[in-house]
Amino acid sequence: MSIQEATDIRLVLTTAETLEDGRRIAAALVERRLAACVNIMGAVNSIYRWRDKVEHAEEVLLLIKTGVHQLEKLEEAFGELHPYEVPELLVLGPESGGERYLNWLRESLGD
Repeated sequence: MSIQEATDIRLVLTTAETLEDGRRIAAALVERRLAACVNIMGAVNSIYRWRDKVEHAEEVLLLIKTGVHQLEKLEEAFGELHPYEVPELLVLGPESGGERYLNWLRESLGD
């Protein structure tokens, strides 16, 4: 296996209120080729400030694998798909990855 640069790949983090919401968002993103893969991790505890009050919530975490060319449309889709008024949308750029995995990811996105 060889490692290659992943300058065109992004990992997007978001949370959803329920597993059902997470699955619905993930399926829509993959179907639209805005994500190659979405991992849904259950039962994360979030503590955050909302409207000047500290909130505690159990949520699911979504790890969205996508490309730089999909980010704008992915952000637009969040407005339609995500039930939160202000959904988390954090974009991370991996340095590198396995060549076969990165090739599969790009093909899945239609790049």
